Amino acid sequence: MQFSYQVKAQDGVVSNGLIEASDENAAVAELHGRGFVVLSLASTERGVLGSDIMRFFNRPKTRDVVIFTRQLSTLIEADVPLAEGIRTLANQSDNPIFSKIIADISDKLEGGSSLSAAFAEHPKLFTQFYVKLIRAGEISGRLQQSLLYLADYLERNQAITSKVRNALAYPVFVIFAMVAVAMIMVVYVLPQLLVIFKEAGDVQLPITTRALIAVTDFANSYILLIIAFLIVVVVGSLQWIRTPDGREWWDKFKMRIPAFGVILKSLYLSRIAENMATLIKSDIAILDALRVTGDIVDNVVYRDILLHAEEEVRGGGSVSDVFRQYKTQIPSLMTSMIAIGERTGKMDFMLGHVSKFYRAESENRIDSISSLIEPVLVVILGLGVAVLVSSILLPLYSMVGIA
Repeated sequence: MQFSYQVKAQDGVVSNGLIEASDENAAVAELHGRGFVVLSLASTERGVLGSDIMRFFNRPKTRDVVIFTRQLSTLIEADVPLAEGIRTLANQSDNPIFSKIIADISDKLEGGSSLSAAFAEHPKLFTQFYVKLIRAGEISGRLQQSLLYLADYLERNQAITSKVRNALAYPVFVIFAMVAVAMIMVVYVLPQLLVIFKEAGDVQLPITTRALIAVTDFANSYILLIIAFLIVVVVGSLQWIRTPDGREWWDKFKMRIPAFGVILKSLYLSRIAENMATLIKSDIAILDALRVTGDIVDNVVYRDILLHAEEEVRGGGSVSDVFRQYKTQIPSLMTSMIAIGERTGKMDFMLGHVSKFYRAESENRIDSISSLIEPVLVVILGLGVAVLVSSILLPLYSMVGIA
């Protein structure tokens, strides 16, 4: 659970912030352990119809983290005290929820916590990869450079994600509009047109017209059941995907989608290679690099491969030997590059090149698919119009003796 608090420090300074704890007593104990006097403590959990709606719309976004990370790097370069700099950034943030989280991090720093440990208290916002690099920067004395790299890394990921979403936005909108128009026609327009053919008696109608009449009659007779069925299917599918088996099926299915599956595969490979290269370059052990990369790759299939590699490396094996067992998921190019890196001791260098290759490949494929989507949708719309014309207008002209 999350609690908002107001506390007084030993020097009399009053501050506010957020804290994660299992219950109220644990939160109070944690604050007392930091040397604070608790003035107020309240759970941030509220009803769905209350401020939770505002929390949903004000959720911190990747852009908030990018801006904060870059600004913090600048403040560190200017020799501004860490806790003071973070407090300043908290006051400047336009997002109230993000501002509270940053203020809480500042409180933890003033209480004696390290920056990486303070970030680790908010895993939904700062990933293990982020925390590991911050910790490596603290140990090596290169915190400012680590923050700069993280800002660039997050911006690159955000740019690629936005590119994929933009490529999908147009077809999703067109398909949604087509479904909406089809439902309106089936429920309101077609019944009034098709009644003409029903009243005509033994008129020889095309098969498309007969099929359209059957679909329209069925839809209007069972419209409520159809809507209820669709709601149950959608909600049930979303709930099932959240289960381990459902998540595994969905992650495998995504990579089998024609065209888009190849793009996703390239994105996953680029992310794996870049994360591992960065962690290894930061003097983080290969076992930790594999585990952290597996946790943030956001795909169960590749997570399991990386965890398998961690187990084998722990027992004296190599990453390339494990990757060779998964030829469908890991291309031979990536496996060969990793094997060369293991032999030469330049694994981070080789992984960096692998990451650049697959990132460029995914971006090129996204551009190609974006240019093909519009003509494909035009063809689909044309086929839909052709079916309607052949099903309604041609039989209608035939009945009145025009055709």
